Amino acid sequence: MSTVDVDEALLVLKIAFLVLLYLFIWRIVRTASRDLRLPQESFVLTPDGARERRERQVAGRLVVLESPSLNAGHAVGVDSAALTVGRGAQNDVAIERDDFASASHARFLPRRDGLWLEDLGSTNGTFVNGARIPAPRRLAPGDVVRIGETELRYEI
Repeated sequence: MSTVDVDEALLVLKIAFLVLLYLFIWRIVRTASRDLRLPQESFVLTPDGARERRERQVAGRLVVLESPSLNAGHAVGVDSAALTVGRGAQNDVAIERDDFASASHARFLPRRDGLWLEDLGSTNGTFVNGARIPAPRRLAPGDVVRIGETELRYEI
């Protein structure tokens, strides 16, 4: 192997390293900018400088109609924070004995225009009033949500 071949190979390796480095930096910047776009909890400064947290707005509640894990009639309040439902213990509403629910099945997202339901890529899907939802959907009072074998009714 001549020195010209070695120099060319080293040049190609340097270029590949720089491309990978720029891709890595781009991913970091993209992730950081996505985190900055998330809604932040705000506070109000009073004249004396003390902080007062804004009260969480109640977006309604989810009432259990039927579930292998939760008692019928049990209500879960939905406030300004997102609420996750699934079989995994890390969820806000864990339905551990529901064999048809995914570990992270669905998320309820309170927004200014109402409560939205999003399927998190579950195996069996998320249903509203008997129809599978392919994309996030705004819930209306009285809608029945089915996650696995668990049915929840949205009330205000």
